[in-house]
Amino acid sequence: MNRRTVLSALAAFTAFPVVSALAQTPAADPLPSWNDTATKKAIVTFVERVTKPGSPDLVRAAERIATFDNDGTLWAEQPIYFQAAFAFDRVKALAPLHPEWKDKEPFASLLKGDIKGALAGGEAAIFQIVTATHSGMTTVEFDQIVRDWIATAKHPVTGRLYTEMVYQPMLELLAYLRGNGFKTFIVSGGGIDFMRVFADRVYGVPPEQVVGSSGKLNFELRDGKPVLMKLPELDFIDDKAGKPVGIQMHIGHHPIAAFGNSDGDLQMLEWAKGGGGVRFALIVHHTDAEREWAYDRHSSIGRLDKALDAAQAMGWTVVDMKNDWKKVFPFGSK
Repeated sequence: MNRRTVLSALAAFTAFPVVSALAQTPAADPLPSWNDTATKKAIVTFVERVTKPGSPDLVRAAERIATFDNDGTLWAEQPIYFQAAFAFDRVKALAPLHPEWKDKEPFASLLKGDIKGALAGGEAAIFQIVTATHSGMTTVEFDQIVRDWIATAKHPVTGRLYTEMVYQPMLELLAYLRGNGFKTFIVSGGGIDFMRVFADRVYGVPPEQVVGSSGKLNFELRDGKPVLMKLPELDFIDDKAGKPVGIQMHIGHHPIAAFGNSDGDLQMLEWAKGGGGVRFALIVHHTDAEREWAYDRHSSIGRLDKALDAAQAMGWTVVDMKNDWKKVFPFGSK
């Protein structure tokens, strides 16, 4: 028996049990925090249809665009939007420089801890708070202020850092999609400069893949150095019908999958489902009062009314947080 015959025989002998063992080893579950319900199956089925070679629904990688809302979809949004908490803290920090705020609404109420009273002025009051706390500085200065705040600020109910209040199942979903050739974008009503500070570290979404509301900027030379100043003027609101507009302006591709949780996401989901081929739309329904919060149609935060009706009428996938998720947050056991 020559050397080649011996090596071939050895290869055949040793290869068989290895291949057999591999064939019997199940693939790791990419979505371990999701229960094996129809929701999880719908996600996996969609991904396989658009990524499996030879599939009649195969979508080339360049067109595998998935857009995600942030507040209430990727991280919690109760009892107030986290960026609002940032703005309220900034009012307190800036108060010594503005003694007139003690007698001027909505700042007077905020400084007394009366959030409801501060917001009684509606959109005008919110605009005053946002412009006072998000402008009058360079983009670099604002970036550092957000970094310092988010490194220490804690949720008023759980006592956890806001960046810990992310949904573990959604983190897994982001990774699962990217592992299958998707490019994931955040498309949120929140401030674009605010979210870009932490999106990469928390979600794996780089700054250039974040779409959000924005204020106007102005190029200036300060001591001979170029800076971008944040002005007290709104430029774009990335919410409701603004979301498809923001997607077109910033991304330039029609998403084939969109994920949201409120009426503010309705048009984004409609836009994603309106293209040709296989499309996917998912609504996160907050149904778990024990591990998170239970709210939908009558909530002032993250109201889910028209979008829930649309999801049911159009056959979109709806996450029942209580029953579909084994675990909600990265911390804790459930």
